[in-house]
Amino acid sequence: MTTRCGYVALLGAPNAGKSTLLNRLAGAKLAIATPKAQTTRRRTTGIVLRGEAQILVVDTPGIFAPRRRLDRAMVAAAWSGAKDADLALLLVDAKAGLTDEVRAIAGKLDGGAWGRAWLVLNKIDLVPPAALLPLTGALTKLAAFERTLMVSAATGDGVADLLDALAQAMPEGPHLYPDDDITDLPDRALAAELVREQILLQTHEEVPHGTTVETESFREQRDGSVRIDATIYVARPGHKAILIGAGGAKIRAIGAAARAQLASILEREVHLFLNVKERPGWDEETARLRALGLEEP
Repeated sequence: MTTRCGYVALLGAPNAGKSTLLNRLAGAKLAIATPKAQTTRRRTTGIVLRGEAQILVVDTPGIFAPRRRLDRAMVAAAWSGAKDADLALLLVDAKAGLTDEVRAIAGKLDGGAWGRAWLVLNKIDLVPPAALLPLTGALTKLAAFERTLMVSAATGDGVADLLDALAQAMPEGPHLYPDDDITDLPDRALAAELVREQILLQTHEEVPHGTTVETESFREQRDGSVRIDATIYVARPGHKAILIGAGGAKIRAIGAAARAQLASILEREVHLFLNVKERPGWDEETARLRALGLEEP
């Protein structure tokens, strides 16, 4: 039988549900997903098999108006993902509707430099069916989408149809990864992301977005377990105190939750050690951006 393989870039505004959809398509947790905007900072590829097709789904950072050097690098990574892909999916939060951010993204997609594009309405479980048709009509006037599909990444509704359509849309060619691989994300990067996910879930306001996590070491132990040492960089002194918490309670809770997730995904015992360091202006540093897999726009 003919094999197919291609890249699919997930584009959208923050909180459109791109990471949730990637995890649903892959059938595994590959990207962190929280209710907070701008959760995704790095491009993550999920390797999905559907019949004879290998679909390489690239989760990209949400596209928004950037202010910091980090923001600019994130937005550039998203558009670079679209340019490099065989197909771009504009994922739209059906509940939020046609926002200014969505208008801007669709308008840029219509420029023609990004190749093929499909429209995917997400979170359809949260919207009355009668509201979906007008929203689709308004969106399709903004860009020449080849197809329009509707899904709920949270419940799985419509995802099987999306997978079937993507499999047929991939170009003919050999698979680029072993069929039992599910992502190109290294374990070191996954560890840092899962720690950051817990920071997002367990802290509030500006603290989560003022932090970054880097895995300093990832060492296999003789008993089959793994020791992971990670550093959390914070932009302000007050953030460090919040992350550590009274008597170290907050950092222990963050570490315990991240360790449990890692142990489940890596299928082995995990020893996780976290260190918090103040580093004002980390989001303007080239080294910190490269640690996130980001480059200057």
